[in-house]
Amino acid sequence: MSVFQFELCELPPEAAALRGEVRAFLEAEIAGAAWDPQGDFCSHFSEDFSKRVGANGWIGLTWPTQYGGHQRSMLERYVVTEEMLVAGAPVTAHWIADRQSGPLLLRFGSEAQRQRYLPGITRGETYFAIGMSEPDAGSDLASVRTRADKVAGGWKLNGRKVWTTYAHRCHYAITLARSAPATAGLPNARHDGLTQFILDLHAPGLTINPIINLPGQHEFNEMVLDDVFIADEDVVGTPGGGWAQVTSELAFERSGPERFLSSFRVLSTLVDAARGSTDARLLGTIGRFTAHLATLRQMSLSVAAMLSRGAMPNLEAALIKDLGNACEREIPEAARLLVSALPQPNLLLDALIEEAVLYAPSWTLRGGTREILRGIIARGLGLR
Repeated sequence: MSVFQFELCELPPEAAALRGEVRAFLEAEIAGAAWDPQGDFCSHFSEDFSKRVGANGWIGLTWPTQYGGHQRSMLERYVVTEEMLVAGAPVTAHWIADRQSGPLLLRFGSEAQRQRYLPGITRGETYFAIGMSEPDAGSDLASVRTRADKVAGGWKLNGRKVWTTYAHRCHYAITLARSAPATAGLPNARHDGLTQFILDLHAPGLTINPIINLPGQHEFNEMVLDDVFIADEDVVGTPGGGWAQVTSELAFERSGPERFLSSFRVLSTLVDAARGSTDARLLGTIGRFTAHLATLRQMSLSVAAMLSRGAMPNLEAALIKDLGNACEREIPEAARLLVSALPQPNLLLDALIEEAVLYAPSWTLRGGTREILRGIIARGLGLR
């Protein structure tokens, strides 16, 4: 029996109705020139757009109503995510809080934390970054060196975090730090003594330095923490229980359609540009990527269904991200080699390919490098 559990999943009827509502909203936004459709979902930040999405009730869609949510299904949320990505909407402001930070607080946070942070997230007004990776740790989260020392009423954090996307424009970051030494001699000892904190991104002692990405934009950051105080009330879950908590986030982070749709607009524009062509190489490539995306979508829907049942399918999520990243990185490279086979030049396609080629190196890094993902998959298969 396979260790991977991917059950066929059908979207419920209410998801189709919701898709129509979201698509009509996005079409009106584009027609009104509220924003230009973009490619990479993680690179376009619009507070105004996030507030309009929140006003429509599409952030925190699955959360309880007492926190501003709407108690709809994970599959309905999937539809909203899919439509936003396909439209190239500027979702970055609310993305992490909706996908990851909010569910983490719902599962492990205190009632006071839920009441304080979740309603602002659902309104599209409160934004979270991720404080996981470090200069010498990368995707090996158990190697984090940021230290949390207990003081009266809270903790003092010292260390550095990198790749904190839009930390310079967000309000908070769920930050992983070592609050106690690892227990020597025990299995998985490095996983002990880690704690998650809600870090105010305007706190005294915190410096946020820009990291300019390949396209020349300020998207990433380095965070330097110098005796940053975090009150006990902003510890997430139990001190020392951070490893189990942070790994629970990864199924949300790694399995969604954003892991294979980053270059979707390149493919869809290539399809439009290829109409009327009889070039076998061009049409065969389009067919191959269409089949890949259809398969990845079904796998991703299956994980969404598992998440809706309260499962944490981290192994399946790792597989989706690895395969999805490979596909979305291959699309612009293949399209770049096929433009000469098109019936006529297409300036939009040229621009989308250029953007995708510049952003693509980050796709296989964020959310865990391919080496880390393949290690997880190998352990799941009993190969290591």
